[in-house]
Amino acid sequence: MRVLLVLWLCLPAWVSAEIYQWQDADGKKYFSDRPVAEAKKLDIKPGYDFFSVKTVYDGDTVLLEDGRKVRFLGINTPEVQHRDKQADAGGDEAKRWLTDTLKNSKVRLEISAEKTDKYGRTLAHLFTENKQHINLQLVEAGLAAVSIYPPNLSYVNELVRAENMAEQAKRGIWGLPEYAVIPVGQLTETGHSGWTRLSGEVVNIRKTRKSTYLEFTPVLGKAFEARIENKWLDLFPDIDGYQGKSIEIRGWLSKSKGSFSMLIRHPSAIKDTVQ
Repeated sequence: MRVLLVLWLCLPAWVSAEIYQWQDADGKKYFSDRPVAEAKKLDIKPGYDFFSVKTVYDGDTVLLEDGRKVRFLGINTPEVQHRDKQADAGGDEAKRWLTDTLKNSKVRLEISAEKTDKYGRTLAHLFTENKQHINLQLVEAGLAAVSIYPPNLSYVNELVRAENMAEQAKRGIWGLPEYAVIPVGQLTETGHSGWTRLSGEVVNIRKTRKSTYLEFTPVLGKAFEARIENKWLDLFPDIDGYQGKSIEIRGWLSKSKGSFSMLIRHPSAIKDTVQ
């Protein structure tokens, strides 16, 4: 089954908090936000206990009074200064907003398909006692970008809609030159650090056993491609439809053997560009 998507500007009617899982004859697991034959709906129960926040690390990570370090699901805020790394533009503003918002407040956690990440942090949507959805409000204020990691698909529709509105209004990071779209042809040998927006034309689509690659016009004579893991292809529209299109992709650059690539985990990280 394909989950049809009109890219970015025409937002789909994704289900907010229903996630379905099934597996093939080889035992390989699949996830979707739409029901399919023989799929079971995951039982994702929201938490109803409230906890005080002990420490705000940055705009999307906090420490609770019970010792759990919580990473907010579905979003990414710019980095704050740590060790010898300078703060990214907008990072201090996101941390300040979160600190002020959670002051004298308690939060409950709503977990999605995965409870923790590879660093042992709890993954959750945070809600205050007065029903503020913190993840969503950070996006609405332009302090965070949407960053979906399947199979954690809760609240995708609300997050993407909020980001689209914040971007159109140029709120927060969307009004900062540091987050302007960069044509792939303007990438230099050093690339671009941090969360990045790139645009270019897809000139070829290459498929392997594990991944599908959207190949763009070469940069500095070297390959540049966006990689999509095949296990998440059901979340995307017809992949072959990207051929010949000018699109924007959002994420983090990787460099290997002198060539750049970007891992795309969810269709919300792809946007049509108007030429």
